[in-house]
Amino acid sequence: MTSTTKEIAAWPRENVTEGQNVKMLLVGDTNIQNRSDPAEAFKHVLPVFNSADLLFGQLESPLSTPSTDPANPDIPHKYLWRHSHPEMVKGLEAAGFAAVSCASNVTYGSEAILNSLSTLDSAGIGHCGAGRNLEEARRPALIERGGVRFGFLSYTSVFWPVGHAAGPDAAGVTTIKAATAYQPGPRALEMPGAPPLIVTTPDQAELEAMENDVRRLREEVDVVVASCHWGVSGSSVVADYQRVIGRAAIEAGADIVIGHHPHVLQEIEIWQGRPIFYSMGNFAFDWERMRNRNLDGLAVYCTIRGRRLADVAFSPARRNSENFIELLHANRGEGGKIVERVRSLSAEARTEIILEDGVAIVRGLKVSA
Repeated sequence: MTSTTKEIAAWPRENVTEGQNVKMLLVGDTNIQNRSDPAEAFKHVLPVFNSADLLFGQLESPLSTPSTDPANPDIPHKYLWRHSHPEMVKGLEAAGFAAVSCASNVTYGSEAILNSLSTLDSAGIGHCGAGRNLEEARRPALIERGGVRFGFLSYTSVFWPVGHAAGPDAAGVTTIKAATAYQPGPRALEMPGAPPLIVTTPDQAELEAMENDVRRLREEVDVVVASCHWGVSGSSVVADYQRVIGRAAIEAGADIVIGHHPHVLQEIEIWQGRPIFYSMGNFAFDWERMRNRNLDGLAVYCTIRGRRLADVAFSPARRNSENFIELLHANRGEGGKIVERVRSLSAEARTEIILEDGVAIVRGLKVSA
């Protein structure tokens, strides 16, 4: 039998640090669609959500009335994609999301972007990574809880090359382009037809723009979170450019980097004492083509002490047979298997992950004075 959310303490790291703590919860790709009662989408995880002071995640679908005309699909280049009806924002409201990241390959089309941002504004949910123009898209989401100032930035390296990136006078998303090159594999001379090496690099100008965003935000807030849509869908292998971007964000001043888009889990790396979750997998996800696929994800607990990130832990998550997301016990059943998978993926980075109180704790953080 799988151990579910009800067996996990509401905030399992409650007593990890002395003094007053502020609790931030982070989740990955979240997509609410076609629910008669959107508020039910997170019903099994609400005790944990309600225990957090701040909830942030990746919104994997613009909130804009989907097209009913087959000749005019929501995203012409993405087969069978459907945007989420604005009514689905009620699910995000009921869950208590303070803000969401919006830069992604499915936040597409000026009208859909503007509709979605207007819906989020009406619901009082902050957002970053998309806007009426580039200046607005680059603007961070700013939230204050318990005297701690949080800043969130959002970028995508996965996007359509035409009419998708925000411009000076064009609605769109915040991008960090990446280029792909192919080199002969190590056995190419010996074995014709051997697979090539794939080398990816981020665009230097857009990388530097992200670094500047982080540096500026670092001066304004206590905790900086960078949210990145990147990687290869369905692949647990971290692409070269992901490492460059993730590490650059940390070096510029981010406290934590969270990744999404692959829809499967990738490794956790500690870089300069700060965590990079290269892919947190799926969280709540209703898109019909994702039913019974890519069920696993993470919920990341961040404990802030003295206005600094002091502790990071996570619960494994999985969508059940009715497609409701649940949190699992970290060292039992399917939850234990998910944690072991993350440990295995993170082994090369030498990331230490230990189990305590039903959750997985990421070691190696450096708490600055």
